[in-house]
Amino acid sequence: MSATFGGRSGRQGKLSQWLLGRRPKEAADDGGRETVLLAAAAAGLPLAPAAHPAPGYRCSCDRVGCPTPARHPVSFAWQTQSTTDRAQIERWARDQPQANFITATGMVHDVLDVPLEAGREALERLLGSGVEVGPVAESDDGRMLFFTLTRGTPEDEDEWWPCELDCHPETMDEHPGLRWHCRGSYVLVPPARLPGDDQRVRWVRGPEHALPDPLSLLEALTDACARYADSGHHGAWPLRH
Repeated sequence: MSATFGGRSGRQGKLSQWLLGRRPKEAADDGGRETVLLAAAAAGLPLAPAAHPAPGYRCSCDRVGCPTPARHPVSFAWQTQSTTDRAQIERWARDQPQANFITATGMVHDVLDVPLEAGREALERLLGSGVEVGPVAESDDGRMLFFTLTRGTPEDEDEWWPCELDCHPETMDEHPGLRWHCRGSYVLVPPARLPGDDQRVRWVRGPEHALPDPLSLLEALTDACARYADSGHHGAWPLRH
């Protein structure tokens, strides 16, 4: 799997303008879904099919009482199945017209996942400071996702930062409300639908933006999460994958 980050081809530039000029629902409903998914794959994000909402706030999977409805892969082999291959993604998108898609983290990219309010504050601060911010997605369930380069798999496993970062007691105070999706994790990739009335995951900044080093964003994100926690907000903590 290979990808060149940061380059803006004419097609990617047009896609960025198209995303900015259209509402998320339109982008997902009129054939634009496949275009947006292919743009993510072209940027190097490996994709795999995921579940989708079913009537009654349920999940399309067969699991009774699914704990993460419409937010999980359809296959247990999602890590090996995830791909950037255009033809395969086109087949999946056409054969499964209602499916969401996940992107597997820790191979090409990581995702810093924070409460929406904290994420918006951090994004404004980062852009105002001239920091290079990569793709950013916003979810109607109250989360903001910052896509970054991956830390990969260091030779020294003691230096590997697991995706349960915010779940360890010794890091809870340092990183309140933050989850680092890396090896062994995944997130929904826009456009995606969530259970509820017109609940979605959408790009705020599209995949044509170069992936930054995660450490360049971490201070702003942790500061914003700390202020969010101090203000008395208690957003839903994401489940471990």
